[in-house]
Amino acid sequence: MKKSLARLDLNLLFTLQLLLQEQSVSKTAKKLNVTPSTVSKSLTKLRDWFEDPLFVKTPQGLAPTPLAMSMAHDLQDWLQIGSQILTKRGDETPSDITLSLEVESPLFLIMLNDLLKETYQRYPNAKVKTRSWDYDSIDALVRGESDIGFSGRETHPRSKESLSALPYFIDFEVLFHDMPVVYLRKDHPALQQEWNMDTFLSYPHINIVWEKSETWALDEVLIDLELKRNIALTMASFEQSLFMAAQPHHHMMTTAPQYCSKYTEQLHPNLVCLPIPLNDEYKDKLLIPFTMLWHKRNAYNPVIIWLRETIKSFYQF
Repeated sequence: MKKSLARLDLNLLFTLQLLLQEQSVSKTAKKLNVTPSTVSKSLTKLRDWFEDPLFVKTPQGLAPTPLAMSMAHDLQDWLQIGSQILTKRGDETPSDITLSLEVESPLFLIMLNDLLKETYQRYPNAKVKTRSWDYDSIDALVRGESDIGFSGRETHPRSKESLSALPYFIDFEVLFHDMPVVYLRKDHPALQQEWNMDTFLSYPHINIVWEKSETWALDEVLIDLELKRNIALTMASFEQSLFMAAQPHHHMMTTAPQYCSKYTEQLHPNLVCLPIPLNDEYKDKLLIPFTMLWHKRNAYNPVIIWLRETIKSFYQF
């Protein structure tokens, strides 16, 4: 027999969501600022309603039953929709929000000033935290430590960083596409030679570690061509590799997204960029879809929706 929602205290669903998160009666009680006995009574009511134990005791804490696990995602969505409705009361706009961003560097340096201007105009007391995109940034979005990420992915069919490899619970939107290029000093001897693959590979390269990997799509393409770069220096970020490429007394070059040219124009004007000398068949495998990413739980969060739309407005070409 179908039960009427009017008979259910909706506060019980909030308790259920916290129990799924904490997997402990005492920790849930602490979060709710009530006694463990109160939480236990709520759990009893939930068990009666759903006609399922929902949780079983284990040495590690409460383990959710399959039914409880199946409700976890729907509960997240329900709570987010509830939060969205509550923010629509009256004309008040929350002003003390905190935004946590995981953004590829130096991209966030290029866009940060415009984003801060828009953010403080809408949320005057907002706090913004930024962190460079790293191998654990996806996990930070999953754990709720970060609200949104912005990073280049790869299109090479063998890449582990392609959009198709993202977890199902991560939503995304491609904002623009970019092509990696070669950065080298204006006095680099390669500029006095014909720019082709032989020239490109005859000089030492500065590489970066990307999401714990020292190789990327270019290296996969070179493997197909039975070629290989001479990696003389490996660094942690595009910023570092561009800084070193701009230094005198060496013949190293580096590769980085083309958008970095805006960054080098300001900080390293002695750098120029050249296309990677590949034909279109292979070059297409290097195309970078720069992508905004967020957890599905934030699909209805009004602040995150505003943030996504604001970032999108910077890239409407």
